[in-house]
Amino acid sequence: MRNSDAIQAIKSRISLADMARRYVELRSVGSRLVAPCPFHQETKPSFSINEDQGTFYCFGCQASGDIFDFYGRLNGLDFKETLQALAEEAGVQLDTYRPDPQARQQRSQKRDMLKMHGLAATHFHSNLSASHAKVCREYIEERGITPELQEKFGLGWSMDSWQDLGDTLRRSGFDLNAAVECGLQSRSSSGRTFDRFRNRLMFPIRNLSGQAVAFGGRIIPSLAREDDAKYINSSDSPIYKKGEHLFGLFQARPAIAVKKSIILTEGYMDVITLHQYGYPQAVGVLGTALTPEQIKRLSGFSSHLELMFDGDGAGRKAAFRSCEMLLTRGLSCKVVLFPDDNDVDSMLRTYGRDAVEELRAKAQDGMAFCISVLRGMAPRDAVDWARKFLSQVEMPELFHRFAAELAAGLGLSEADLRGGVLGRKLSASPVRAAAPAVPRAISRDREIMTFAVRYPHRLPDLRAAGADLALSAPWAFKLWEKIARTCSELAFDELEPPEKRFWIRCRGTDAPPLVNEEGELSAIRQMLEQLQTTSHMASVVEALRQGTADENTQREYMRALLEARGRHSDQ
Repeated sequence: MRNSDAIQAIKSRISLADMARRYVELRSVGSRLVAPCPFHQETKPSFSINEDQGTFYCFGCQASGDIFDFYGRLNGLDFKETLQALAEEAGVQLDTYRPDPQARQQRSQKRDMLKMHGLAATHFHSNLSASHAKVCREYIEERGITPELQEKFGLGWSMDSWQDLGDTLRRSGFDLNAAVECGLQSRSSSGRTFDRFRNRLMFPIRNLSGQAVAFGGRIIPSLAREDDAKYINSSDSPIYKKGEHLFGLFQARPAIAVKKSIILTEGYMDVITLHQYGYPQAVGVLGTALTPEQIKRLSGFSSHLELMFDGDGAGRKAAFRSCEMLLTRGLSCKVVLFPDDNDVDSMLRTYGRDAVEELRAKAQDGMAFCISVLRGMAPRDAVDWARKFLSQVEMPELFHRFAAELAAGLGLSEADLRGGVLGRKLSASPVRAAAPAVPRAISRDREIMTFAVRYPHRLPDLRAAGADLALSAPWAFKLWEKIARTCSELAFDELEPPEKRFWIRCRGTDAPPLVNEEGELSAIRQMLEQLQTTSHMASVVEALRQGTADENTQREYMRALLEARGRHSDQ
């Protein structure tokens, strides 16, 4: 089916109103359905659905569109991801450029795996009320998890049995070989299947549609044997990649939409405890370091994150790495580290919410935290990290801010730090060389390097204007580095043949006389200012397009965009 036909088929099978009811409580007002908007903090029914047209509009934040805009915006997905997700839910086959004869079988298998996980989640949750789960219920009560939270997260119990879940799946007509492939069953050396999770408190891991796609199982301390792992987690499968999901994101999504921020922590119990103590915007990484895929998903909901990790070495390391990844991608973050041997759970239960609020009030922002960690490192390692960090920052506005903060925090000159970043870009030049050349970038490189060759003593002025960061071609990086090393006239013998030819064009007898130094520098500065303005406009437009900022921030974005366009038109 062509994608245009698939879109219509999806809309015919899933109504926007039914989709919206998963997130907000709709009520009828005349011919419209209304509710508080799920995209911004609102209590009035500013969000409206036209069922006949299949469209929505918010009179508060001006969000609008159809079911694809609604689902993608709420779940932090682009259109392609949204189309794939809704097609899977609606049972609509998408056209592919290379038809795969096994595609239908794979889709059917994934649907069966989702059904098996749904059945398993129901089975485990039902087990929790049985007599044999008394020890698990006592543990849950001991941890202070309320019945409401048990329902919200769908907690369950896996029996101390080798075949309990397997028998349930078999009676429902499912293939246990597929159950092995998606991690609900394991296989012995003799080929027999058996339950992967036994004698454990079960935590369903849900996708953004609320479907169970994996599980985490915690051993009950009183039942633990010496060789029992504290946690057993589902491995990756056709329906689950742990580097793409976050525990509790489905449950936290409504609160994130209201609070416009996310609390990120590590364990299952930490997330649940945070929800219990009034932090319903909490989510958790799934037994791995934060991944780019998880950041992409989180950024669709909010650009502001609060990291809550243990204060030990492992927790500080995780927070440091998370800050690096978040900041280079343009997100803001703060870091809360718990003192002594406390984690989120013990801190809240022992000292209460007020103690955590005090820590939150004193939390360092992400860059300040990174600088505090760098100061404890060997100077060489700290500088190397700073240069690597800056080389990953793409937004010019952020680059200049971060470079200034890192240079001040480490006691370095900003010029030295920026020069090291240029060296990193130079070392990556084979990758750049393989990319298609952009004519304007080639022209910009030649204009900058022509001036650098003609007036090498003005290199500091070029650097101050950001010329080194605007270079894109490997030859320009290399020549800039040679001129920067000499800080004066470059010896002709040090140049390679192509560089010598370029030097002759710039400084030879046929080159223009060196009489318009200030005019040429002014032209380059104007070109670089226009480049930064264009880049700033692009980043503001992208921030507005994502629509994750609150209303005040959106107004600031709009003001910045109008100012940038004004500067652009003046140039």
